[in-house]
Amino acid sequence: MGNTLNDVSLSATDSLATAPLGVNARPMLEMSGIAKSFGTNQVLRGVSLTVAKGEAVVVIGPSGSGKTTLLRCINMLEDYEQGTVSVDGEPVGYALDRAGKRLRMGERDIAAAREKIGIVFQSYNLFPHMTVLKNITAAPIRVKGVPRAKAEVRARDLLAMVGLSEKENAYPVNLSGGQQQRVAIARALAMDPKIMLFDEVTSALDPELVGEVLAAMQQLARDGMTMIVVTHEMSFARDVADRIVFMDGGVIVEEGAPDQLFFAPRTDRVRQFLKRYNDRYRI
Repeated sequence: MGNTLNDVSLSATDSLATAPLGVNARPMLEMSGIAKSFGTNQVLRGVSLTVAKGEAVVVIGPSGSGKTTLLRCINMLEDYEQGTVSVDGEPVGYALDRAGKRLRMGERDIAAAREKIGIVFQSYNLFPHMTVLKNITAAPIRVKGVPRAKAEVRARDLLAMVGLSEKENAYPVNLSGGQQQRVAIARALAMDPKIMLFDEVTSALDPELVGEVLAAMQQLARDGMTMIVVTHEMSFARDVADRIVFMDGGVIVEEGAPDQLFFAPRTDRVRQFLKRYNDRYRI
């Protein structure tokens, strides 16, 4: 326990799961054999997933299927009993030594690895005593040592991207839920992550505010950000995802391109899950 990266191998790319990668391309994310339990409840059962650079993967499935836990394991918000995770070829949380033994990284190395991973939750978690601009610049200045002037230029660019340039001096209490969530997205992007994780970011919003948040995420996908999105917004999944992953019972039941999953699912479980949506829109 407490091993540093000097003690373990940095490479976790010898065995790749299926994803639309080029012949010699390195995946942006590789999860291999992730198992996670809470007491006697096994939430993840040996999940493996590979995500290519620039790919938008949407994870769907019933409540309790392990989707949120999967995201939380990627950046070690939840520890896990088996498996490994790597982002851009570097391990996160655990790595393999030269003998193939799985060893936990030191906390400093885990913290450094987390800087590559942006995550946005359904709760906004903005600092209420800080303006929007200060919410976005705090981490780059304090964690990465970015000069304040440079951090503010970057923050204003991100606010323009999410359509909130006029709100830089506002406090969170003066923003709608949709606006707060867009600030949360800008704050995560201010750390220049390699990959963005979104966990049901619209579930706490009023229906009329959902569209503005999804539009910001859709722009990110168009700009080539590597993304994993857990959502119940099936229309968003169809329109934005390069690949959809369906989870149930702690395993990946099926994955494929949106048209394949929605129009020609291979498993009865996915057909059953999507039936209500497909009937509603007469697909």
